[in-house]
Amino acid sequence: MNQPLTSDDHAGKRALSALAVGALGVVYGDIGTSPLYTVQEIFAGTHPLAVTADNILGTLSLIFWALTIIVSLKYVVFIMQADNKGEGGIMAMMALVQQATRGKPRLNWLLLTLGLFGAGLFYGDGMITPAISVLSAVEGLSAADANLSPLVEPLSIIILSLLFFMQRKGTHSVGRLFGPIMALWFAIIAVLGLWHVVHAPQVLLAIDPRYGLHFFLTHGVLGFIILGTVVLAVTGAEAIYSDMGHFGKQPIRLGWFAWVMPALVLSYFGQGALLMRNPQAIANPFFLQAPSWGILPLTLLATIATVIASQAVITGAYSLTRQAIQLGYLPRLSILHTSVQQIGQIYIPAVNAALYVGVILLVLGFGSSSGLAAAYGTAVTGTMLISTILGFVVVRYLWRWNPYITYGGLAVFLVVDLAFFSANLLKIPHGGWFPLLIGLALFIMLSTWKRGRALVRDRLAHQSIALEPFLANLNEYPPTRVPGTAVFLSSHNDVAPPALLHNLAHNKVLHERVVFLTSRTEDVPFVAHEDRYEVRDLGHNFLQLTLHYGFKDEPDIPAALAECDHCGEPFNLLETSFFLSRETLIPTQLPGMALWREKVFVSMARNAQHTMNFFKIPPNRVIELGTQIEL
Repeated sequence: MNQPLTSDDHAGKRALSALAVGALGVVYGDIGTSPLYTVQEIFAGTHPLAVTADNILGTLSLIFWALTIIVSLKYVVFIMQADNKGEGGIMAMMALVQQATRGKPRLNWLLLTLGLFGAGLFYGDGMITPAISVLSAVEGLSAADANLSPLVEPLSIIILSLLFFMQRKGTHSVGRLFGPIMALWFAIIAVLGLWHVVHAPQVLLAIDPRYGLHFFLTHGVLGFIILGTVVLAVTGAEAIYSDMGHFGKQPIRLGWFAWVMPALVLSYFGQGALLMRNPQAIANPFFLQAPSWGILPLTLLATIATVIASQAVITGAYSLTRQAIQLGYLPRLSILHTSVQQIGQIYIPAVNAALYVGVILLVLGFGSSSGLAAAYGTAVTGTMLISTILGFVVVRYLWRWNPYITYGGLAVFLVVDLAFFSANLLKIPHGGWFPLLIGLALFIMLSTWKRGRALVRDRLAHQSIALEPFLANLNEYPPTRVPGTAVFLSSHNDVAPPALLHNLAHNKVLHERVVFLTSRTEDVPFVAHEDRYEVRDLGHNFLQLTLHYGFKDEPDIPAALAECDHCGEPFNLLETSFFLSRETLIPTQLPGMALWREKVFVSMARNAQHTMNFFKIPPNRVIELGTQIEL
């Protein structure tokens, strides 16, 4: 017998529905605007296809099964299982891979290299998505009136410029509108599609996979090339995994199966039905689904939807950058918070500027959504392929899934991913080189910073003195102790900090209370308060303190000291001095890293945010002592 629903059950369902609507605006903005250009690109793009009934049914079948296999089965059902304490994304996956491959150094290196390249490709995708999305929406003006075509490019640049300029203001004030607006968007494209499907119901035959297979058998090489365009329908699938931590698995899955996928299928099938009845509509099959009086309002709504989709990609780039910084793959950058309520609302000026320059150059260089579509896909399919490999490594080696299920699923998804990736390699001469170039550049930066920091640690280790023997000698021949607390920041808790050695050499004194502080970033998104502190009393008023943070936590050393329950007397910030070591890096021909990479590393280090700003240490409490390091 069914139990009646309680008030808590109703409240839980309302909360789930609210999160699902919110996910529509953040998670599904990118994939939700793909109908603007996908069908048009298939039949009127770089490799145009004849607008015939067989071709329409064949390509629609490919789109439907791409959405089913790649998005529904792979991302929504499988990849979302590989979460790191509820968090997703390429960096969260890499942290899990590190755990899964401990004791396997070669495999660990190979997989982390793949992950870093995948992270680099994400930035390339982050530049193309705003450009192609906004361009394709504003091109609705051409569908309404051909005389408005010259306005498309400048108007797109104005909209994109305003979008990037507004980032510093934050999105919390309008963010709550994203979900309802995208819900309206999906409803309208579904209704438009359904209207045309009703008038040409034979288009529903495309659900049969045999039509997609028949298309391949009859078109040969051209069918393979078209597969590289079909992938435009699944761009944005990676956001389903990346944004999992914001909403949770259940709301994202509910939003996809109950709202997004039905709307997308109806939109694609509606465009196919329109083309069956009117092949001339290939000029812009998405906007021509609407009656003539509705094209301009639909253009306005499409523009808003693409701005929302672009905002989600930009926010994702900020989030990925912060995680990369915490995990040691990028130097510390200035991170500004744009909301006092939402800790995830951040703005990174350097990333915003780089994305903006890339997006505007893309709009000016390619000029239309069709031109950009040729560049789109290589980054997306590359990231998808890497996510598949890393995901199966996690479930096989970390979670010990059944090997038959693991390798069987890996084989299926790899065949699909490799087919799409291979088809998109043909786009490289037509613009596909751009996201690959961005991905390669970011890969070099990420790997160079990680390797460079390891080199610095090694060089310092050769110059360092073990902490415990040093303290024993210090206690035997004690220097003058002065009032107050000294906090020495160090990356190693078993050696004497260079700043301490320099302070003793120059000032000949020590504070009454000395704290050796080390910050550690763990392979989890967040660390609970009770697990934050690792305290060790070294005697004679020397304290060793290790602070543990997750890769999504925000380090704040003064706040951590104020909340430390096992550090003895409370810290008085006015009587506490923080000693930092400023490293001067000199590129050399010493073994370890190529000279050109050393120069890249030094350049990145010079542009890094200062340690005291990153850890939120008041500048008037900081004393810096320099040290010179030859790389």
